[in-house]
Amino acid sequence: MTDAGPPIARFKDLSVDATQPAVLGEFWSRGLGRTWRPHDDGDGQVDGPTPQHTIWVDAVPEPKTVKHRVHLDIYVRTLDELTALGASSVEPFPRWTIMADPEGGEFCAFLRDPVPAERLHGLVVDSADPIANARWWAGVYGARLDEKDGWATLEDVPGMPILTMDFVPVPEPKTAKNRVHWDVVGDTRALLERGATLLRARDDEIRWDVLADPEGNEFCVFAAGA
Repeated sequence: MTDAGPPIARFKDLSVDATQPAVLGEFWSRGLGRTWRPHDDGDGQVDGPTPQHTIWVDAVPEPKTVKHRVHLDIYVRTLDELTALGASSVEPFPRWTIMADPEGGEFCAFLRDPVPAERLHGLVVDSADPIANARWWAGVYGARLDEKDGWATLEDVPGMPILTMDFVPVPEPKTAKNRVHWDVVGDTRALLERGATLLRARDDEIRWDVLADPEGNEFCVFAAGA
């Protein structure tokens, strides 16, 4: 396990695209033991004990068409609790089960009894080169990096209440915008110098920059205090 050095950004929160924000927001709020707060414009947010626990649920016109390249790992006492909320089982594994949320978005459920107070324990990123992708984000966050056999995990990510951020190998390339992404607080110029790509600069409509990491994963960058 290695320490990547001083950070140039810190985790802010998560965002999820949805064709029906109220449905997906209610699902995740109840699945994570949090509170759903709808907005007047049709979007909304899942609130937790701190601002960093926030999951923004944003309306988009396009439905899910490909497997989520970024997904959540959560704890639950029984799978029946999730199916009662509208989830469906996709594929069981010895230690976890791949589930789909009401819009078909994949996530992984780990059984625990009792369930920990914090049910969201992992943010997982599919990667063509998980070691390189994890090293890049470890450098951005100044987080501890643990390289496994073909995959890698980050721990102690500044500002992130999620236990780990994991990068795992997949054979398929990224072909669509991620429906789950994370936001950071940091300096856009420093991130671009490190190898990020600017997709959209902040303007009269948005107060953040939209960037992509070297594997094309979108993330939003907010200035400190924004």
